[in-house]
Amino acid sequence: MSSKWGKTKVQIKKKTFWKRIRFKYKLSFYNESTLEEVWSFRLSQLSAFITFLVIAFFLITITSLAIIKTPIRNYLPGYLDVEVRNTIIMNSLRADSLEMQLNRQSRYLANISAILSGNMTVDTIQQFDSTAFITANYDIPRTENEERFVATFEEEEKYNLTASNLNANAIAAEGIFFYKPVNGVISSHYDVEKRHLGVDLVAGKKESVLATLEGIVIYTGYDQDYGNVITLQHKNGFVSIYKHNEVLLKGIGDPVVAGEAIALVGNTGELSTGPHLHFELWNKGISINPEEYIAF
Repeated sequence: MSSKWGKTKVQIKKKTFWKRIRFKYKLSFYNESTLEEVWSFRLSQLSAFITFLVIAFFLITITSLAIIKTPIRNYLPGYLDVEVRNTIIMNSLRADSLEMQLNRQSRYLANISAILSGNMTVDTIQQFDSTAFITANYDIPRTENEERFVATFEEEEKYNLTASNLNANAIAAEGIFFYKPVNGVISSHYDVEKRHLGVDLVAGKKESVLATLEGIVIYTGYDQDYGNVITLQHKNGFVSIYKHNEVLLKGIGDPVVAGEAIALVGNTGELSTGPHLHFELWNKGISINPEEYIAF
């Protein structure tokens, strides 16, 4: 009997508490002169507590957004130091990258200007990628008379790309390893009389075309007869030309290392009858037979 009475007493207290916090109080405003009720509203303890929580939540939210989204956050202790440090690091990286790009661009423009003005021979172009630069010296000592004769001859013949049956022993190629530009079968050999100044290598379409030596791309473009053409300048006066490509993978001024893919085998140009590479090798303006340097 006492247990039931205790439970009933607890239930009565709960009901009383719930009723008390939900009991509404009336707040009225009266005109002091006429004692007329001007404005009034009813409010319970529960509704007042909920209203307070809602107002506090909105105030906290608005304050947080104001701190996060506005410069006010910079006045918080420790926040500005982290943000400034990150900004300094990112600006430093950007400046370093921009400086490297400007240096490469300046060197490229200086090379072009020197070549066009005749102050620099083509085979002394500066390298752009130091990781692909080989410091081997291919210069052969010459007498003063030889220097004068060579300088005069090169000045007169530097734009005269003529074919010649030059003996391979006359070209300083000792210690130079030529990569095979593509894995294929020779379908047409080098023949000066027929004006075929290179070798045709039949290969699978879109097979990689490799740079035969380290060098720099000096020409890329499309020719009606030879399709997509790319030309590389190498040390010691060597120039290699790759024709009838499907796609060119390098642009003018790009440095390449020996054996690097520079194009894909194709069937472009009116003189092409199937997927193959027409490969030419020149030395100081003179066409030479690639088969004397490369084991196809």
